[in-house]
Amino acid sequence: MSYTIDLSGRVALVTGASSGLGAQFARVLARSGAAVVLAARRTEKLRELCIDIEADGGDAHVVKLDVTDPDSVKAAVAHAETEVGTIDILINNSGVSTTQKLTDVTPEDYDFIMNTNTRGAFFVAQEVGKRMIARSKGAAPGTYVGGRIVNIASMAGLRVLGQIGVYCMSKAAVIHMTRAMALEWGRYGINVNAICPGYIDTEINHHHWKTEQGQKLVNMLPRKRVGQPQDLDSTLLMLCAPQSHFINGAVISADDGFGV
Repeated sequence: MSYTIDLSGRVALVTGASSGLGAQFARVLARSGAAVVLAARRTEKLRELCIDIEADGGDAHVVKLDVTDPDSVKAAVAHAETEVGTIDILINNSGVSTTQKLTDVTPEDYDFIMNTNTRGAFFVAQEVGKRMIARSKGAAPGTYVGGRIVNIASMAGLRVLGQIGVYCMSKAAVIHMTRAMALEWGRYGINVNAICPGYIDTEINHHHWKTEQGQKLVNMLPRKRVGQPQDLDSTLLMLCAPQSHFINGAVISADDGFGV
């Protein structure tokens, strides 16, 4: 017996959609029938992705978003709902990092990571969550009551890794944020969960895996391989599916066993 996840009629906002995991998340949601709103600062990359999704038969829209700016967050969410419809699914994916020892971290480095990964993720989820709650209370229009919020954390939020300590801290906060939102918002039919990816090969880090340092890291992994963006497709779709109404506050590792 086959099982199909159909997201037709749903609107999904994907932050950090201009590259990497965000772009893949947008593609897989569009293939499953959702209208996807592509959000990031680099709108030229979003437009290229939008063209690709539409060429594949999907429905995609572009909105400029800087998650570190609360006014930009509010404007982007309002624009998305005006142009496409009420947001039913949020993929909270924007993230940045630096590589350095903790003793070398400057206040600027710290703020750069925390403002995007933790503060930005919180206020994007808060803005979308407020609107989902209002619909649940009947105080705002919308045909779909409740919603799905998927926060993209990291296995680094569960297991501390050298040279990226502040990134680990930021993603650990996202994990606890997920649980807090699940606890408060579950009564409104909003399911908030987190995915913790392991090492994934994207265009940003692709060159690294061919270097001596990259190969050393690969050889430390349980199955001596890095993942591909599509390796997260099934986990993402499960958490976004209407049938996942009983999964709330889950933190799911998708790291090929690295955290075991």
